[in-house]
Amino acid sequence: MQDQIDTRLMLQAYEKITTHGEEVPGDIDKMHRLEGVTAFSDFDGYTLYLQDAEVKLQTGFHNTYKLDYDTNRALDNFIRKLKHIVSSYD
Repeated sequence: MQDQIDTRLMLQAYEKITTHGEEVPGDIDKMHRLEGVTAFSDFDGYTLYLQDAEVKLQTGFHNTYKLDYDTNRALDNFIRKLKHIVSSYD
């Protein structure tokens, strides 16, 4: 798997998680978790974060993003989770 994720998938997953997920306590206000993926934003809402136990994704302006993961398998599983969330929650 390449380090390429569709920006639309990221934004749709973020919206589904914050809408349908449970609010979780943390250092950051309004963190939500759904299907093992946590979503939150920075204080001004311009940078969005999605993460699970093995992958961290940060996305910002102009469809730029940064991925942090150890194995391709972890990234593949993370992308599958995002696709599942987007297709399963309305």
